[in-house]
This record gives sequence, C-alpha cells and structure tokens, in this order.
Amino acid sequence: MKSTTSEDDIEIDATFGYRIKMTETYLKADPELKAELKSIAEAIVAPGKGILAADESTATMGKRLKDISVENAEDNRRAYRQLLFTAPKDTIGQYISGVILFHETLYQKAEDGTPFVELLKQRNIIPGIKVDKGVVPLFGTDDECTTQGLDDLQARCVQYKKDGCHFAKWRCVLKIKKDCPSKLAILENANVLARYASICQSARIVPIVEPEILPDGDHDLARCQQVTEEVLAAVYKALADHHVYLEGTLLKPNMVTPGQSCPKKAAPQEIAAATVTALSRTVPPAVTGVTFLSGGQSEEEASVNLDAINKFPGKKPWALTFSYGRALQASVLRAWGGKADQIGAGQEELLKRAKANSLACQGKYVAGSIASKAADTSLFVKSHAY
Repeated sequence: MKSTTSEDDIEIDATFGYRIKMTETYLKADPELKAELKSIAEAIVAPGKGILAADESTATMGKRLKDISVENAEDNRRAYRQLLFTAPKDTIGQYISGVILFHETLYQKAEDGTPFVELLKQRNIIPGIKVDKGVVPLFGTDDECTTQGLDDLQARCVQYKKDGCHFAKWRCVLKIKKDCPSKLAILENANVLARYASICQSARIVPIVEPEILPDGDHDLARCQQVTEEVLAAVYKALADHHVYLEGTLLKPNMVTPGQSCPKKAAPQEIAAATVTALSRTVPPAVTGVTFLSGGQSEEEASVNLDAINKFPGKKPWALTFSYGRALQASVLRAWGGKADQIGAGQEELLKRAKANSLACQGKYVAGSIASKAADTSLFVKSHAY
C-alpha cells in the first residue's frame, strides 16, 4: 500500500498550523489483494452455499457435549469435529462453502492423520477461523460489552493465512433494553469491528463482520428493526472510516425478529420484510454477501425465515445465505450421541439441514419438507456466549 502527499494536499489551519487533507491520506489497497479478497468472499456465498460455524470455544463445546452426556475432553471434541469434516465429499460441498474453526480445531487431525484443514479442502470447503477472544464488560454502561483480541491480531492473522485459513470471524454483541444499546456501545463495537476487518484484509483474509443483536428481551419487531438499522449504519460508517474494502467482506447479522419474551410473535414474511428493509437502508450494495446467524432459532425456523428473506420482493443486491452453528448441529449431536457406530447417522442429519438451508438461501425451501431429529427444538440460550 502507498500514500503520497504533495504541496497541493496541504492546507493552512489558523489555529493548528499545517494539516493534511483527509482525502489525500487514503491508503489504496493493492489490486491483487482486492481481487483475492473478492474472489474468496464470492466463493463463500456462491449460489446455494453457506457456512457451517464450528467455532465453539472449549467451554461452549462442553455444554453441547454435556447435553448428550459426553465428557468435554479434547479427543471427544476432535471426534465430533471429525464427524462434521468427513461428511461425504460428493454432497457436503454442494451445500457448505466454508467452515469457521476454533483455534484448537484448526490444528487437529483425523484418526488417519489427515489434518482437518486438508479434509475441508478435499470437499472444496474453505477453512475460516474465529479470531476474537470473547466479550468483556464495557465500563460505564448498563451491562453492555465489547470484544477483545485486537492486540496480537495482525500476527495471528498472518499465521492463520499460512496455515490455510482464508476468512475470519469476529463477534460483537449488542443488547436491547430500555436504554440499550447505548451510543457508546454502538460506536465502540463498530470501531472494533472495523479495526478487525482492516487487519484481516492486510493479511489477505476476508473478514466476516458480526454485530449480533441478542434476541433476549420482550421488545417487538419494530424495535429490533430500529436497533438493527442504527447498529449497521454505525458499522458501515466505521468500515468506511477504516478504508475497508467492502467487496472483500461479508456481513453476519441477526435476522430482525421480536425478542424471545415478546408476546407477539412474527410470521416469516414479517421477519423477511423487516430484515430486508433494515439491510437495504444500511448495507452498501458493494458488500458481497450477508451470512445470517441463527440467533437461537430452531433449525426449522432458521431455514423457513431464511427462505422467506430470499423470497421477499425488495431490493437485495447481496447474496443472502447462512452461517449457522446451532441450527446446523443440534440434530447432528442428538443423532451421534458420542457413539462411534452413529457417525453415519450424525452425518445424515448434517446433510439434511445443510440441504434445507441451501434451498432456503435460494428461496426454494418448503417448510417441513426436510425432517430432522431436533428440527423444532428451541435453541435459544440466554445471553449466548461462544
């Protein structure tokens, strides 16, 4: 990247002396870097494909395993991820374009010694990595938070790229309450996401920008839409300020839904209208794709609502697909149960939900047409952390 300044770029300020015009300090990314980032982002949101989020931390994976009475040991975590990554080559790659890995998982191998990254490549699946280090309290707010992990992010991204990861994920969390999210929380998290995105792109990694608005609360659909628009507007202002190349990014937002405790539920068509409207008001058309998080929806709800979003007739200049964790894995875990002789059963459930969401991101899913073991089970977790 280069920056040049000439005499014409300098203007006099009566109070502070010389200053350089803001527009002339813009650092333009290398065309080859832009092309690489854009091609990765486009491959991830190719028609009919989405992301499997398998980046649960050790503690969160422990909760998943506890639900099926399996000990939270490294070998059990490895065995479960091996189940996911050894799904049939000729089918899983039709539905899943990328997998988000946890640091531990990136360096694990299958029983036959094949690195997990290689298993994914064999299936034409792009490896990605979770790079944030979790949420921490934001002092001076009403139980709001920000996300840590920027200090050594540059070095980690450089290494992750060498180790086969081509995209990354960073999650920030916003809460809807009476006076929340606060302006401070919105601006702080927007700038953290922008700095993260800039660092990723400098290391040739596509950043997935995830400003998650939690579904906790009794707020209605309109309130969620209002907050979603305010948050996304701030995020894209910050990304612009940090000169992030939007064509080489993906957005991972919440769908616009009423709070979990809201007495008035919303139909899929209402969720679709609110979500597409919020995106159209805030997300630039240059952004390559939107990969929705499931946000505690059941597997079936996540598929039905994604389908409704893609069927909605409004302007949608971005690919609208999925980046699901719980909504792709609940049935898998239940079918597997930690038993070696049930690996095939677990993979069958994975393929079912992957196919359902592949159809949904093309607006072709028929509600209830693909049955799975936990399809209608609520996956909501209060104040969900990874």
